[in-house]
Amino acid sequence: MQESEIKSLLQQVKTIALVGASDKPTRASYVVMAYLLSQGYEVIPVSPKLAGQTLQGQKVFAHLKEIDRPVDMVDVFRNSDAAYEVAEEAIAINAKVLWLQLDVINLEAEAIAQQAGLKVVMDRCPKIEIKKLGLEKVL
Repeated sequence: MQESEIKSLLQQVKTIALVGASDKPTRASYVVMAYLLSQGYEVIPVSPKLAGQTLQGQKVFAHLKEIDRPVDMVDVFRNSDAAYEVAEEAIAINAKVLWLQLDVINLEAEAIAQQAGLKVVMDRCPKIEIKKLGLEKVL
């Protein structure tokens, strides 16, 4: 995907479901979630292990299908093998974007998501892209 397309996606997205959320401040998913929240995105953490708890002020859901509002983007902090199932769930909730984090590469997940009309970003991090593309908000 071209940088201009990624920039446009990041400007349009408002609500992000973060699959693989962690309550450990040293984990990348925790750091990225905090950053996305600081940039004005609504971030919904998804983790069966933490479901029902609050993470960084946000209610944690066990699965995407349990989220009670529309989701623009599904940001995947799971391993590459799990990405296919997450892609299926993202399609089922009518997400617009499937974003697979750095080192999360699954061509089958990309294919089914694209066939369903989702935009797919793979092997990239929104935190890095926001900074690189000059979208960072100083709050």
